[in-house]
Amino acid sequence: MPTPPPADVIAPRHTDEIETRDEFDRRLATGDLTGLTVQGLRLDLHPVPDLGDVTVAGTLFVGCRFASREVGADLVRRGANVVPPFSGLPYPTQPSHLYTPEDLAAGFAEAGFEGMYDTRVYAHFRAHGGALPDVREALGQRLHDHGVDNALADATRAWLAAYGPQSVVGVMGGHAVPRGSVAYRMAAVLGWELARADRLVVTGGGPGVMEAANLGAYLADRPAEELTEAIDLLATAPDFTDHDRYTAAALRVRERYAPPPVPRQRGADVAWARAGGLAIPTWLYGHEPANLFAGRIAKYFSNAIREDTILRLARGGIVFAPGRAGTVQEVFQAATKTFYGTDGASGAYVFLDRTYWTTELPVESLLRPLLAASPFGDLSSTIHLTDDVREAVRLLTGA
Repeated sequence: MPTPPPADVIAPRHTDEIETRDEFDRRLATGDLTGLTVQGLRLDLHPVPDLGDVTVAGTLFVGCRFASREVGADLVRRGANVVPPFSGLPYPTQPSHLYTPEDLAAGFAEAGFEGMYDTRVYAHFRAHGGALPDVREALGQRLHDHGVDNALADATRAWLAAYGPQSVVGVMGGHAVPRGSVAYRMAAVLGWELARADRLVVTGGGPGVMEAANLGAYLADRPAEELTEAIDLLATAPDFTDHDRYTAAALRVRERYAPPPVPRQRGADVAWARAGGLAIPTWLYGHEPANLFAGRIAKYFSNAIREDTILRLARGGIVFAPGRAGTVQEVFQAATKTFYGTDGASGAYVFLDRTYWTTELPVESLLRPLLAASPFGDLSSTIHLTDDVREAVRLLTGA
């Protein structure tokens, strides 16, 4: 029987990394950067730091920009390792923070959907081999995704310290669910209720059920009537394949119901969790418009990393709304982690729409005996089916 990897193999580590200019300046003032990793900083901007006398033995500068090539060459001569940012890429090779909706939507006002940052990166991704990129592109993408890994750990650290891993709830479901539908409204209410119960809502960052759950979390501090109003406004552009109208409607809702600005200091706040929660999408599905209601967006090139990351974080349970092949894949991928205890204890598996999950796609009949045979004992009691959003919230929060 296969066994899960040891806990230390998969646990995130806090390494000595410098990801902000303020932090860099503080360390630079000591005259010693030995062994540190400096990620994605613009060291070519005023005030340009003087690196001539600092100790840099074993220091790694990755994705940083210097005032000249000579600065980077001198660092290498003195024992540093320098991985410069790749030229000609529309995305950063070492992002130091997660994306925001504003980041992904940048350019829409001037050039519509085709001019958005998110769309331009997707066009580049397709033009350079898509899921099978050439070597140069593959290196750029891997560096980018590693930076997102680090930024995600930073962004969630304060939340997990305050609320614990059992406070993170995943919401999975169909991407094609139209805005304004019953399923969309249920997912939005679910996200709204969970965020109000101090749960971090995590989705795959796509349209449909995923957008709805993040929308509910985005409006968690507003009354239910305003959530209904927002959904009605979005429903004027229900189909995500109508890219420009779909995105424009999302931006109108964001403008009308904008929460207070959330600062982006590294690990310094958790307010973004109640301003949309977390979305973890991928450019593999870049033909789908960006979900613009998450508070933070960990967007990857690698779909495999993205899917594993969602399930690793969602230790407080997962809601599975009706979906097709992708959702079913996520059900059993999550079940594998629970069966082997790969990421520790799992929360409830809540399947919304009892008839769908027992008759149309009867995954319960396979999942229940599988989890009953876990090496950690009978885990089948974690499976719940319901048609009631509030019951789903109660199962996930105990409230």
